[in-house]
Amino acid sequence: MTERALRLGTRRSKLAMAQSGHVADAVRQLTGRPVELVEITTYGDTSREHLAQIGGTGVFVAALRDALLDGEVDFAVHSLKDLPTARHPELVLAAIPPREDPRDVLITGEGLSLDRLPAGARVGTGSPRRMAQLHAYARSHGLDLTCVPIRGNVDTRVGYVRKGELDAVVLAAAGLNRIGGTEELLGGLSAEHLPVDSVLPAPGQGALAVECPASNTDLVAALSALDDPRTRAAVTAERSLLAALEAGCSAPVGALADILADGPGHGQVVTEMRLRGVVGTTDGSTLVQLSTTGPVPTSYDEAAALGRELAAEMLAKGAAGLMGERP
Repeated sequence: MTERALRLGTRRSKLAMAQSGHVADAVRQLTGRPVELVEITTYGDTSREHLAQIGGTGVFVAALRDALLDGEVDFAVHSLKDLPTARHPELVLAAIPPREDPRDVLITGEGLSLDRLPAGARVGTGSPRRMAQLHAYARSHGLDLTCVPIRGNVDTRVGYVRKGELDAVVLAAAGLNRIGGTEELLGGLSAEHLPVDSVLPAPGQGALAVECPASNTDLVAALSALDDPRTRAAVTAERSLLAALEAGCSAPVGALADILADGPGHGQVVTEMRLRGVVGTTDGSTLVQLSTTGPVPTSYDEAAALGRELAAEMLAKGAAGLMGERP
């Protein structure tokens, strides 16, 4: 008798379906069982308000989690940066697969870049984090740009530039990479990866979270084979920083943990993890940007401690007053 198909809960967007499709393929190979995608509409998908207005935290995941708890689906795939930082008492992150490129990408007219945007350029992004860092970059480099809040899927956002309604939009590199067909999507436009020294990504950006009920121990064990320990350590540190700042995923907080290796080339020895964090006002007038380095974490507690340590330093430098309304 054929085993029942595993039901994978996913948002309906093109990006979410692509991400979930990749995970479904991996789970089929891993378990030998069929996997079917179950499309779930979330509040974040139907609301037309800007993320900062509707709270950001959890708006894309609550319906998926309800489906998990009600037994409508067996497991779900989220963009990790959309997940609330607090652990859910009945659900477990069974796997955090290897991370995609965490950087942001600036989409502009052909031949343009951030430094070559026209005076008064209008840059579309719904992210307070991106607004804060782009405005700060513009201030320090003598550029004149304005960030315009936008919503919508990748095609919609790119369309604003193609139609000339905006001079540029900012997207996550991971999303573009996972959707594929980037050349067709961006034909005639330019894509510039923004260096993390200028624009730190959202905590967990580029990583996926595979979540299932803690009670389904067999499935938890099977899915854990998809887990990448280095990615998990990095994003745990980043999300611990976010949690210690008491900020939601719509707050103007950027963070990135990366592994530092000893020496160039092959055979290099991984020695330390560097965690960088930034929080700022959305107009870019004030940023608190700090980093810390420590041994590569070997446990959840060690990774979380690195995030809390940096958060404490940032709070001491005035970060709390820059985040606006708390969730």
